[in-house]
Amino acid sequence: MSLALPFAERPGVLARLRVGALELLARQQGRFAPWLAVALGAGVLHYLALEREPAWQPLWLVPPLAGLGFWLARRWLLLGWATGLAAAFLLGLGVAGWHAARQPPPLVLPFGAVVVTGVVAEVQPLPEGRRLVLEQARIGEGEALPRSIRVRMRAEDPARPQPGDVVTLRALVRQPGMPAVPGGWDFQRAAFFSGLGGSGFALGPVAVEPGEAAPLLAGLRAWLDRRVAEAIPGAAGPVAAALLTGTQSAIPEPAMQAMRDSGLAHLLSVSGLHMAIVIGLVFGLLRGAIALVPWLALRVPAKPVAALAALAAGAFYMVLTGSQVPMQRCLGMAALMTVAMLAGRRVLSLRVLAVAAAAVLLVAPAEVAGPSFQMSFAAVLALVAGHEALRQPIARFRAGGVAGPRAWRRVALVGLGLVATSALAGAATAPFGLHHFGRLQVYGIAANALAVPLTSFLIMPAGLVAMLALPLGLEAWPLAVMGWGTEGVLWVARQVAAWPEAAPVMVPLPGWGLGLAAFGFCWLCLWRGGARLLGVPVVAAGLAAGQVTPAPDVLVSPDARIVALRTAEGVFLHRVPGATNFTRDAMLRAFGVTEARPLPESGEAAGGAIACTPSACRFRPRADAGEAVLLRSPPPARGSSPPARGRRADPPDAAALAAACGRAALILALEPVRPRCGQGVTIDRFAMWRDGAQAAWLGTAGARVVSDRAWRGDRPWVPPVPLPGRAEALPLAPLDPGG
Repeated sequence: MSLALPFAERPGVLARLRVGALELLARQQGRFAPWLAVALGAGVLHYLALEREPAWQPLWLVPPLAGLGFWLARRWLLLGWATGLAAAFLLGLGVAGWHAARQPPPLVLPFGAVVVTGVVAEVQPLPEGRRLVLEQARIGEGEALPRSIRVRMRAEDPARPQPGDVVTLRALVRQPGMPAVPGGWDFQRAAFFSGLGGSGFALGPVAVEPGEAAPLLAGLRAWLDRRVAEAIPGAAGPVAAALLTGTQSAIPEPAMQAMRDSGLAHLLSVSGLHMAIVIGLVFGLLRGAIALVPWLALRVPAKPVAALAALAAGAFYMVLTGSQVPMQRCLGMAALMTVAMLAGRRVLSLRVLAVAAAAVLLVAPAEVAGPSFQMSFAAVLALVAGHEALRQPIARFRAGGVAGPRAWRRVALVGLGLVATSALAGAATAPFGLHHFGRLQVYGIAANALAVPLTSFLIMPAGLVAMLALPLGLEAWPLAVMGWGTEGVLWVARQVAAWPEAAPVMVPLPGWGLGLAAFGFCWLCLWRGGARLLGVPVVAAGLAAGQVTPAPDVLVSPDARIVALRTAEGVFLHRVPGATNFTRDAMLRAFGVTEARPLPESGEAAGGAIACTPSACRFRPRADAGEAVLLRSPPPARGSSPPARGRRADPPDAAALAAACGRAALILALEPVRPRCGQGVTIDRFAMWRDGAQAAWLGTAGARVVSDRAWRGDRPWVPPVPLPGRAEALPLAPLDPGG
C-alpha cells in the first residue's frame, strides 16, 4: 500500500513537508480503521439530532462509497480513509432511520382509568412493592397493543405474579412524558426505541392467572432477586441482587445516592467489569481444573476449551441480566478476543473495541445517545489506550528495571494499576457524567481503589459460587460472604460521599460541548505519538462549553405546574399542587443547582430582581435584560386539561395582565391568557399543552423562547400537535423512575 498523496512531488519546502507527512502517516498505520466506528456513531447521532426525517435513504450510497474507499486506500490512503469515513457516516444515518421505521408507532392511551390485561414479561422489585412489565397488553376488550406497558403494583397488594402469568388490573396508564426541559433527556425517544408504550400504577388489586410459559430466564432472574434479598438483609441485599441480575429498581434511594456521589454507581450497572470477572473466573477455574487431571491435560487443549466455556458463561450472564449495552459490548469484545487468542493474534486492541462498538451501533443505534453506551465505551477506550501507552514502562518495572525486591514490585504494580485504572476511567467518563447528570465525583479514584478489589476478588466470586450452589440448596454461605463484601462497598460509598464537596453540582455540559470533548478524547486515544496531544485543547474547549453557554433565565415545566426563575442569588420556584419532585429536580439540574427558594407572596427578593404581589411577580435577572411578569392564579385541579376536557380555569388577574402587557418582554401564566398582548411573548398553559416545556432568555432585544417541540422537531417519537378535544395528546411531565 502506498501512502503517497495524489500530487506531484516538488523540490524544496513542499518536498520536505511531504516527507514529514508520510512519516507521520506511517506511524499511524493500524489506527485509521477504528475511526470508522467513530464516524458510524456520528451518523447515528446526526440522525437523532435532525428536526425531521431525512428526505432520502442514505443506505443506497454506502456500498459504492465503501467500494471506492477500498480502491482508493490501495493507492492514496488519506483519500480512501476519508471516503470510508463518509460511507460509515451514511451507514449510521441510514441504519438509525431504518430502525426507527421498523418501530411500531407510539400508543394513544385513554386519559382516565382503564382495565389492563397482559402477560407478565418481567417483575421488577421496588423498595416498596413491585413493578410489572406487561407484553401483549389489552385495554378493555381491545386488541393486543404492539408495545409493552409498565405498571407499578400497590405496596399492600398480596398478589405475587411471576413472569409468564396473565394479570388483570385497573390502572392509570399514560404515555412516556416529554422532556422536563428543552434539550433534556428524551423519555419518549428512549421509550420509542425500547418498545415501551406507557407507564402507570394500579388502582386496585391485581388478578393473576397462571400462564403457559415464562419468558427466557425471566423467571430465574425474578427468583434470584427474591432469594438474594431474603438471604442478605438491608440495602446490601438489593445491591447484591443488582450485581447478579442487573435489577436496580429495589435499591433504596439513600444507598443509590451514596453510590452516585462516591463514583461507584458503575458497579451497580452490570457492565464490562462484571462480565470480565465472570469470564475470567470461569476461564481460570476450568483451565486449572483441566491441568489438575493429567489424563485430560494430555488430551484436551485446556486454553481453547476454557476460553470457549468462559465465553458461553458470559453469554448466559448477559442474557440473565437483560442484555444491557455494556454487556453486549463486553461479550462482543470477549468473542473477538477469544478468536484472536485461538488464532495466535494479539488479544487486546483498539480494533477489537471498534468492532464491538460498530456491532452495538448496528443492532441498537439509539443507545449511542444514552449514558450507558457513552460512559462504558469511553472507559474501555481510555483503558486500552492507556495500556498501550504504558506497556513498555510496565514491562520494565516488572522485569526489574526499578530497584527493589520482586515481591515489592508486584505489590506496587497492583496498587498502581488500581489507581491508574480508576484515574483513566474516571477522567474518560467525566464529560459524559457532566452532560447527563451535571455532577463530578471528585473522590472517585479513592472510592474505586477500595471498592473495585472488593467486587473483583470477593463479591463476584462469591456470587458465582452461590449461583452454582443454588440448585443444591448450598447457597447460604456464599451469599453470606457476598453480603459481607457488599456491605463493605456500601460503607466505602457512604464514607466517601460524606467527604466535603464529594459530588459538586455543575451546569450540565451542552450537547455541542460534549461532542467536541468526545472528538478530542477519541483523537487523544486513537493516534500515536505527539500528534495525539492535539486532542487535549479540543477536550478542554468542550469542557469549557458549559461555562460559555448561558443557562436559561426562565424554565416552565411541561405540565404547567412549575416556573423556575434564575437570579444571581439562586433559583426561585413558583409551584402549584400536583407538581412532581422528579420534574423539579430535572429543572434545577439544568441550572446546575440542587436547591431553590419559593417566590415570596409579596415583597422583593434576590436584591430586587424579583418583586411580587399576590397577583403577579416581576422578574428582571440583569439590569440590561428585559422584564418578565409571572401572573398568579388559582392552581388547576389535578388531572384537568384546558381545551380537551372542556373546562375553563380561572384566568389571571385582569388588572395584572393589563399592566404587564404595557411593559413586559415575557408574560408567564400557568393558566390560559385571553386576550393575548399585542407585544412581547406570552407563555401560558396552552403553550405547554401544545409544545411542552419552555425555556426563555431575557435580553435587551426582548425574550427568546425555545419550546421542547421546537427543540426536537417533527420526529416519529414526538407526539403530534394536539388539537382541542384530543385528551390523549396532553403533554405529561416525565414519570418518576419509581413509577
